[in-house]
Amino acid sequence: MSEEELLAQLESCTLPEDQFHHADHLHAAWLYLSRFPASEAIAKFSKALRSYAASLGKAGRYHETVTWAYLLLLNERIQRSEPAATWGQFIVAHPDLFDWKNSILLRYYRPETLASDLARRVFVMPDKM
Repeated sequence: MSEEELLAQLESCTLPEDQFHHADHLHAAWLYLSRFPASEAIAKFSKALRSYAASLGKAGRYHETVTWAYLLLLNERIQRSEPAATWGQFIVAHPDLFDWKNSILLRYYRPETLASDLARRVFVMPDKM
């Protein structure tokens, strides 16, 4: 699927659930960050992801802290590195972002914080040093 199709299907809530895994979430977020200022990308991606989850009957799966934290990490990586011409180059340069089981977020958050209802509803600042 092309990048345009990925975003179009996400935004129209027609993306098959089995075609939207962690790396696909990151790809969509990278596309938003590549096209909009960070604050606008966060707003647009969060809205699309929230709507998509609701369309699947899984509105409770949306997690604001996880969504925003990954967007902020992606944005920092984009800004700190030489511009990646392709998504594939970004993947190669930042493999630590793609390990869902050993999430990079555990460097910044206690597991109980990420599991909290508060973190699911609103962005919670990192609580690990």
